[in-house]
Amino acid sequence: MIRFVAVLFAILGVSMAIPAGAFVPAPFRALTTQLRAFARQQPGIVGLDVVDLTSGYSAGYQAGVSMPAASTIKIPVMVEVFRQLEEGRFDLNRRITLLSSDKDWGSGELCDAPSGGTYSIETLLEKMIDISDNTATNMLIRFVGRRNINHTMYSLGLRHTQLTDDIRTQGYAIRNELRSSPGDMALLLSRMAHDQLIDEWSSRAMILILEGQEHNDLIPAVLPADLTIAHKTGTLHDTLNDVGIVYDQEAPYVIAVMTTDLPSLDDGQYAIRGISRLAYRDMNAVASWREASGLDPQLSLGAPIKAVDNPAAEYWLGDQTHQNSLNNL
Repeated sequence: MIRFVAVLFAILGVSMAIPAGAFVPAPFRALTTQLRAFARQQPGIVGLDVVDLTSGYSAGYQAGVSMPAASTIKIPVMVEVFRQLEEGRFDLNRRITLLSSDKDWGSGELCDAPSGGTYSIETLLEKMIDISDNTATNMLIRFVGRRNINHTMYSLGLRHTQLTDDIRTQGYAIRNELRSSPGDMALLLSRMAHDQLIDEWSSRAMILILEGQEHNDLIPAVLPADLTIAHKTGTLHDTLNDVGIVYDQEAPYVIAVMTTDLPSLDDGQYAIRGISRLAYRDMNAVASWREASGLDPQLSLGAPIKAVDNPAAEYWLGDQTHQNSLNNL
């Protein structure tokens, strides 16, 4: 019965909530113990969630604690853009005008661009994720609507993820205005990895954009260079986060690590790298357990996506649902 439930959760692409006293495989008990012991030793507040994408089992620590999201909040913004894209409200070539009120100088390059210029949604998505451009993010938030972003996240089951303002990096308020939790981010990314966030095309297009992340000194820094990793980082003066999908061939998994109230960002870097290293190492034991249990490591998991020049074209070819958008590419 436990194996059936694990497979069911894998198909749904969500993290298992294991009842107290329920059977938990030995590799996950060991991983949970090690992750919690390591996290408790770190200064500041550390929350994490690691989800095996095949079985659905997870290992976490303070995964349900609301924490400053920093730039990981840009994933929910991207999700809402793709939700409205799937509804046919616009296509990736739709252009948005840069307003002076959109500008934030905390990260990115569009803050220095002249107001009145226009940018395609595709360009803004790439800038928002890959170089973490705050101004591009504010343009997209204005375009799709902050209330819509919050509503979609709630409808997806995310209970700690909310934007109460645009991204304004000056001042302390941003810690309270952009919120999420490791569990929320792991849930969102698990659905994305199983091609079940919005739809298959949207999930794979979002993964492709996340693969273009240019800030790779946290989760990926301690992993083999040939691994495909789709992730998003986030930084504030006392906060460092990284959340993503690691496409290990034998043990694909989602990892979400959030740290805040840090004495220094170096402390956050050490914590996230350490958790990433532990998770990757112990997933080998998880893969052995799954093989012995008869769980297919490729079950319901989309293949890792390699970057292409246009993230839409490869998956829209022959898809009548998006044919009108394809004609505009």
